[in-house]
Amino acid sequence: MNTKKIMDCERQRFQKIINFRLPHKFMVIGITIAAVSIISMFVRAFIMEGDTEWLKELSKKGLLVGMLIMSISKDKQEDEMTVALRSQSYAIGFVIGVVYALVMPYVELGVSNVVNSGGETYKDLGDFQVLLFMLMIQLMFYHNLKRYR
Repeated sequence: MNTKKIMDCERQRFQKIINFRLPHKFMVIGITIAAVSIISMFVRAFIMEGDTEWLKELSKKGLLVGMLIMSISKDKQEDEMTVALRSQSYAIGFVIGVVYALVMPYVELGVSNVVNSGGETYKDLGDFQVLLFMLMIQLMFYHNLKRYR
């Protein structure tokens, strides 16, 4: 097999991955999963007592899955412009998410030292917080870019 055929095959595989989108009806499913997860977080925080760590973890994972489904589902009218806007919003979300992950621990450290006036320690962000922030930024920028196109 020659090199050109291998490169074409690899390019087609990458295009399938890049162009992957769920049908539009999954947007409603993603919103529902995210809403149920947020409601279960409130229920756990204000109503339930006892050891509910499993519900906390399930709600966090459900929120991430719901937002991911919302992020990769198609619009009703998908065209080249919406694909470009979606790519821009992913890039913006990634860059802002990385800056957030780098800066926020130092901001928390500074604020906690000022408020508590004690020797607070450096705490790294968790994966949930970074992923949630990146997905929120991506969804927010995509819908704003789409609105002002």
